[in-house]
Amino acid sequence: MGRGRGHGRARAALSGRTLWDRNKTLWASWSIASGAERIFFSGDTGYFPGFREIGQRLGPIDIALLENGAYDSGWPTVHLTPEQTVQAFEELGARTLYLVHNSTFDLAFHGWREPLERVAAIALAKGIALATPEIGEVLTLGKPRVNRRWWEGLR
Repeated sequence: MGRGRGHGRARAALSGRTLWDRNKTLWASWSIASGAERIFFSGDTGYFPGFREIGQRLGPIDIALLENGAYDSGWPTVHLTPEQTVQAFEELGARTLYLVHNSTFDLAFHGWREPLERVAAIALAKGIALATPEIGEVLTLGKPRVNRRWWEGLR
């Protein structure tokens, strides 16, 4: 496994897990290089203009694991909206968008399918390679897979 490289720039954003621990820690993202493969993981984040710089410094990025879910207009610095997830992916210059931080439990006021539906529609319209693995599904880099909308029809 290659060594991870951080982008080295702190940014102003809210952090914390409760109402009583705001800004006691910083959120973090990381990049991993393994052989010829490069992976980027966003961690929890709101949108910020540094995604382009990260892509330029750490790219090319084969797969970007970007959070998509638990967003709300009342806390825009905490999580990405589906549109911001796609924007961050494009600014990173990544090849495949792998959605994380969605469909496990409700943290916000949107329906649990909404983040997946909105990103899937945008990805289809823009021709983005999208990975929405079913919870627990293994995704192997470099191995072809067919993405499917596993959440459709679930209650």
